[in-house]
Amino acid sequence: IEQLSLETHLRLALERNELSLNFQAKLDFKTGAITGVEALLRWHSPTLGDVTPTQVIPVAEETGLIIPIGRWVMKTACAQNVAWQQQGLPPVCISVNLSLRQLRDENLIEDIKTALRDSGMAPHLLELEITESMVMHNPARMVVILTQIKDMGVRLAIDDFGTGYSSLAHIRRFPIDTIKVDRSFIRNVPEDYEDKAIIEAIISMGQTLSLTVVAEGVETQEQMDFLRQHSCDEMQGYYFSKPVVADEFANLLKMNFSSPKKSG
Repeated sequence: IEQLSLETHLRLALERNELSLNFQAKLDFKTGAITGVEALLRWHSPTLGDVTPTQVIPVAEETGLIIPIGRWVMKTACAQNVAWQQQGLPPVCISVNLSLRQLRDENLIEDIKTALRDSGMAPHLLELEITESMVMHNPARMVVILTQIKDMGVRLAIDDFGTGYSSLAHIRRFPIDTIKVDRSFIRNVPEDYEDKAIIEAIISMGQTLSLTVVAEGVETQEQMDFLRQHSCDEMQGYYFSKPVVADEFANLLKMNFSSPKKSG
């Protein structure tokens, strides 16, 4: 798809309500309970068909459309999370991805406050995901912004951890609650010796810093067993559930909530 036509369609998509969210569950290893969910942007265009996030995000970022789209995602995710609670489902923490452009946007703090206020959602039930490389763009400035977000009671996660160039020393500067181990390290576990060593190191680092460690892209029982043995906190991936629409996630949550949990 040509970028120009994609941009034009994307502008219209916002106005015409063509954007939607899918939701992927996060599971606690110890209890087997769903503790969180990640909101993921989906766009079904009447003319272009399904457009993937990897096509959308770069164009949205470049054109600045990521700001209104990001605002919509946050507002919609918070409202949906409250809607589930109103159905009598247990409260879960909902994660929303932020882009570099959003982090640099002077209205970000106000946008977060508005999404929380309009939905009536408790701040600790919102987690904002950023990548390692984003915080390294201007670390001093990022510390200020992230601290403002934390002061509201909102949680912060570093996504795709291990793929960037941040070290332990860097991460400690930021008021982070969660690190998400990138799926590229999980893919070849437990066969790949180096990946295993990296995951073990990230988990033990997370424990030292009292961070929640989430494994992304978990697809097999072997990966589950390895991560559980090494005391990883949470997982998300096709092994448990692919991203689904809101009603399907509600059913998943209902079943999970009513089923007896296993320990260990």
